[in-house]
Amino acid sequence: MRFLIRMGGENSEFKVPYNHQHYLQGLIYRRIQAVNPELSLNLHRPKVPKLFTYSLFMTEKRKTLRGERYFIGKGKAFFYFSTPIAEIAEAFIGGLLQEPEVTLWNERFYVEEVKALAEPFSYSGRTYSTLSPIAVTTLKPELGRLKHYDLSPMEGEFYNNLRENLREKYVLLYGKAPPEDFEVRVLKAKPKRFEVKPGIFQRAWHLVFKAYGDDELIRVGYRAGFGEKNSLGFGMVKVDGRKERVKKRWKGGEKYQKREET
Repeated sequence: MRFLIRMGGENSEFKVPYNHQHYLQGLIYRRIQAVNPELSLNLHRPKVPKLFTYSLFMTEKRKTLRGERYFIGKGKAFFYFSTPIAEIAEAFIGGLLQEPEVTLWNERFYVEEVKALAEPFSYSGRTYSTLSPIAVTTLKPELGRLKHYDLSPMEGEFYNNLRENLREKYVLLYGKAPPEDFEVRVLKAKPKRFEVKPGIFQRAWHLVFKAYGDDELIRVGYRAGFGEKNSLGFGMVKVDGRKERVKKRWKGGEKYQKREET
């Protein structure tokens, strides 16, 4: 299940910090907790993939300011949310609709529209680009201790760990042995460094890539996110150049309209 959430700002211009994923994470957990407290507690279990992801916070227009840790947004704001778990989608979207006033980084917004996006008919062989960068890590010894190391697409271990992370999510979702058939070919890569918590940084990658293999396995990545730290706002992708079918409303019936995914 994939959603487009559009919001209007209290003011015509508003600040958006570059390191904003943890604010969106807080919003998601608060709205889930308001509707389904038990689910919220389960999602806080450590070291288990949370099986949801979301994009970076976007605006119709933006103005960058040299030397600042934020940009100025204008017009409507929006972001995408995705999960393969209906219970998570119902709690978060239900929470947004019940309480549409949103405060993020001391800016006030109002949820004006929630749209449910239809999924692709096939996944293997498609070209994907990131709506939030992909993070893949490993552990390496340093001074007698194991330390987290952020992998890059120039390292073979990046692809091995990406595949194993995807297979772990598949087992959580379907409770059976995952397919082996999965390959990624990166076409473009751009590194980004984010402060995910005060003093804690994550290097991740905006990618354009082709994915090949089992359709069901790739669909897990499309729905729950590729790579690690998806619940921190990493690993959401879109299909490049695809015309999306969009349900007019999350609560709506069977009517669809054509829409190009942003």
